Order: sequence, then structure tokens, then C-alpha cells
Amino acid sequence: MEVGLNQAVSRSRIGGYFKLEARKTTFTTEIRAGLTTFLTMAYIISVNSSILVDSGGPCTVHDCSPQPHLAGDCRLRPNPGYDRCLAEVKNDLIVATAAVAALGSLAMGSIANLPLALAPGMGANAFFTYNMVGFHGAGPVPYAAALAAVMLEGALFFVISALGLRGRLARLVPRGIRLASAAGIGLFLAFTGLQSGEGVGLVGSSSSTFVTLASGALQSPTFWLGAGGFLLTAHCLSRGVKGGMIFGIMFVTVVSWFRGTGVSTFPKNPAGDVAFGYFRRIVDFHVIKRTAGRVDFAGLRSPAAWVPLLTLLYVDVLDTTGSMYSMAEYGGFADEKGGFEGEYRAFMVDAGSTIVGAAMGTTTVTTFIESTAGMREGGRTGLTAVAAAACFAGSVFLAPLLTSVPAWAVGPALVMVGMMMMKMAKEIEWGEPREAVPAFVTMILMPFTFSIANGIIAGIGIHVALHLYDYGAAAVGWVWRAREAVGEGRNQVSAASGEVQPPAPLPV
Repeated sequence: MEVGLNQAVSRSRIGGYFKLEARKTTFTTEIRAGLTTFLTMAYIISVNSSILVDSGGPCTVHDCSPQPHLAGDCRLRPNPGYDRCLAEVKNDLIVATAAVAALGSLAMGSIANLPLALAPGMGANAFFTYNMVGFHGAGPVPYAAALAAVMLEGALFFVISALGLRGRLARLVPRGIRLASAAGIGLFLAFTGLQSGEGVGLVGSSSSTFVTLASGALQSPTFWLGAGGFLLTAHCLSRGVKGGMIFGIMFVTVVSWFRGTGVSTFPKNPAGDVAFGYFRRIVDFHVIKRTAGRVDFAGLRSPAAWVPLLTLLYVDVLDTTGSMYSMAEYGGFADEKGGFEGEYRAFMVDAGSTIVGAAMGTTTVTTFIESTAGMREGGRTGLTAVAAAACFAGSVFLAPLLTSVPAWAVGPALVMVGMMMMKMAKEIEWGEPREAVPAFVTMILMPFTFSIANGIIAGIGIHVALHLYDYGAAAVGWVWRAREAVGEGRNQVSAASGEVQPPAPLPV
């Protein structure tokens, strides 16, 4: 039956459109590859929403319940009204993440015919939350203006891709800093996953050492449960188990769903009762209410929004360009010049997906390197991406389950993603100080200043300072060559005029 099905699809219009025979693959192989890709990147649905909800979304002090006996900003302490708003925002972000991943992957598969799945990217979501909007809106850029920056960044990337300038723009940034940026973002994410707000609660603040072991962390049952999930994920990855990341999250989450335990995500109080009641619905279609259409371009008039916007563009160009080219090489699509079939349409789809994602309330959409898992299963056409898109579309209806993923289940995944991104550091030329020093500063400043932009700016600044002599020598050499060229031109003109014989005198 499988052979007959594969032959029938290969001979159909669908098989011809996706070039199944030309790329030596079958329909069932593509479907299995799509399911594998989905399993390896399904963690992004809960992780992305958990990170973005830390920004507070569109929730403001007007959503807070009155508490006259308490002073200070109600957004920075437990407040029933504000917490209800955050719960609604998280539901919106889960649906937005799954929906934009489904739309982006579908477009990539059907338009570019590549086995690449898309979703909101890690790194950009952390930068958006903690550097732009800030924890519960305490940053320099309001949520609506930050979404406008994401949408504008997507539009700029679309234009850059349409004009064919993407590769040139990526090469403007020194190679060492490009590599260090990925590793530094990995450290940033791992540091976030170790904290209590979005992780296992192992790291806390200290008045003397600034960062220390969190008080009571080793006595917390949720920390040890999260550590168990981390070890399970690490074991699965080391054994080559597909979907190892999501298995670790699922283990911790399912254990946390039981009420009456020290690790329950549904404590026995009014808030826990409400959350548990929604969880028991299991399947639900949630309409995005608070985050969709919250784009405010008027907020971009502030200078505080432009540096983050350029940083988002820089990270998106490097991330997307590097990921696509590396996966094209892995899948055997790349040609001798480094390009690949469908390249132009793939970059246009990626940029367009970011615009759609911003309209829904989420951050930069990018091609996930986890797509290589599907390629290992034999995925070679856009049907792989279409199958992954179908799985993401189904996730839209599982909001009650996905909103019940606790922070101590997400934290280990962030640490593991950070570990994966650190592999880029081995490509840095550590024996060459002029590359190693800017790269190292870029890496360490991202987690230590809790800012991705600070690391990038400092790295580029140090790179320029260390190469000032080279730039000066190149400028002097250029002026000298120009001067010699002008002098040589004058000599040629003089020689040519000397070769002209004067006219003979007229006879008297």
C-alpha cells in the first residue's frame, strides 16, 4: 500500500510540483520527515510564549486590581487583575506562535519547495522582551512600538532580499563577531533559563556578588524536577532520539499537572482553580484578542527604538542567512557558488513571515536549524515543511494544554538551546587576538549586561579600534596609488604632446 501510494502521488500534479522523483524521495518519506521536524521544534510554542509574556504584552497598570494598601508599581508584584491580563496574553501568544509557524512553514514548502520549517526565533524573542520592552513593560520601548520595530525590520529584510543585498549586508559584520553573537545569545538564553522568572530558579541576585545561588534553590522540589527534565533531554540528545527537547519538556510538564504535590502548576487556591478549570478543557479554539494588531509606528519616533530595530535586523540577517546556507549544504541543495534552488523565494518568505508574526503579536520569524532533523529522515522537498505546518496548525487547538507548561519545564530547554548555540564558538580564530578579543567581549557582555545589543555594539567597536592602523594604512595606500595614477596620466599627456611634430614653415 505504501509503495502504491508513493507511486500514485509521484505521478500526480502534487508530485510533479514538489519534484518528488527529481529529488529522489517519496510522499511517505516527506510526511515522516515533517513530523520529525515538528517534534524537534515544537518546544518553541511554549518557550516563545513564556518568554514574550514576561514583557507584559499590552497589559498596563489600568489592568491592575485596586490595592490601596500597597505602594509601588502594581506590574512588578502579584496582582489579580494584572495576572489575569498576563494569562490572556499568554493564550494569545501561544496561538500566535503556532499560527505563524504554520503559515510560514506552509509558505516555505509550497512557494520555495524547501524542507525548511519556520517559527519565531530564539534570541530575538529574548532581546524583544528583556532589552526592548523590559520585564512587565519596564524597558525603554512600549510593547506596541516594539512590535512596530519588528514589522519594520521584516519589511526592511524583505526589501534587502528582493534587491539581492542580503549576502553583502551579512558580510559587512566581521566573521568573529558573527560567530560570537550566536554563542553570546546562547549564553544569554541559558542564563535566563537558570533564573526563577523563566527557568528553574537556580540563580538569584546578591547585594555583594550581584549573582549567586538562589536562596532555597536546592531545597525546591521544582528545581529538582527541572533538573530531571534537563538530564532526560540531554540523554535523549546524546542517544540521537528525535524530539528529545520536547520529551524533556513533556516529562516535567505532565508531572507538574498533578494537583496536591509540591511541584504542581495548579496550586489549591483561587488562581490555581481557575487555571485547572481551563486546563481540563484540553481542546479549545482561542481567538487572539490582546496582541493582534497592536502595532504602533508612532512609537518609533523615539531614538530609543532605532538601535534595537537595527539590532533585530542584524540578528535576523545573520541568523537566517547562516541557517539557510548551512542547511542547504547539509541537504545537498547548494551549488558551486554557495547558492541553492529556491533561495530568492525562501528569503522573501522568511521576511514576509516576520511581518505577519508582528501583526499577531510575536517576534522575528526565522528558519529553524532543527529542520535538519527532518532532512536526516529523508526530507528533500517542500512537502516536509507542509507536513510540519499541518502539525503546528493542529497545535492552535491545544491552547489549554500549552498554556499549562510551567517555567521549570521551559528553563531546562533554554539551557539546552544555549548549549547548542555555543558550538559556533569553536569556529572563532582564538589564536588571532584581533579576532578573539572582540568576539570574547561580544560573548560575555550579552549575559553579564543582560543585553544582546550591548555585546554586539562593544564587539564591533573593539574590532574597529584594533584595526585602525590597517584602515589608516589602507587609506594612505589608496591616496598614494591615486596620486601615482594622476601623475602617470600627466606624464603620458606630456609625452604625447612632445611626440607631435611642429608644422613645417611656409615658403616665402
